[in-house]
Amino acid sequence: MTKNTKTQQWYQKLASSPHALVLLFFLSAMEATLLPIALELVLVPYMVLERKRIWLVASVALAGFMAGAVGGYYIGFALFDTAGEWFISYLSIQDYYQEFQETLKEDGFVAIFLVGVTPVPFQVAMLAAGAGDYPLSLFLFAAGAARALRYYVLALIVLWLGPYTERLWGKYAGPVGWSILILAGTMLLLTQFL
Repeated sequence: MTKNTKTQQWYQKLASSPHALVLLFFLSAMEATLLPIALELVLVPYMVLERKRIWLVASVALAGFMAGAVGGYYIGFALFDTAGEWFISYLSIQDYYQEFQETLKEDGFVAIFLVGVTPVPFQVAMLAAGAGDYPLSLFLFAAGAARALRYYVLALIVLWLGPYTERLWGKYAGPVGWSILILAGTMLLLTQFL
C-alpha cells in the first residue's frame, strides 16, 4: 500500500495480530446473530491486507457465520417465545419476520439461501427456521451455500482486482473506517430507540 493512514495502520496491526482470525470468527458469528451490519465492511480490507491467506480468511468468516447461525436457529427452536420474540422486537423487524415465516413455509430453502446471499439481516431467517421447525440440515446447507458463495466470490474479486483494490483502499481507508463507525453507532441507536 502506498500511503499509510491511521486507519490502514490500525487494519495492518489487526491483520498482523496472532488473534486476528479468532476475532474474525467471533465478529462473523456476531454478524449472524446480533449485529445487523454486513461483515464485508471489515472483511474486504482484511482480505486486501491478507491476500496470501485470503481463502483462509473467507473460510474463517464462513465458519464463524455458521456457528452463529446454529446458535440463532436453536434460539428460534427452543427459546422463541422468550428470547426470540425479544430479539425480533430489539431489531424492530416484526413485519419482516412475519412475511419471512410465510415465505419459509412455501419456499424454505430458496428463501434462506436468498437471505444469506443478500445484505438482508440473517437473524430473521435463522429465528424463523428454528421457530418453524424447518429441518436443521436444510437450513445449514442453504445458509452455508449462500454465505460461501458470498465470501468466496468476494475473495475472488479481491484477488482479481489485486493492486487496484489496494489503491482504492489506500485512497478511501479513512472515510470507510469512519463510515463503518458511524453506521455501526447509528444502527445500535436506531435499534435501541425505535
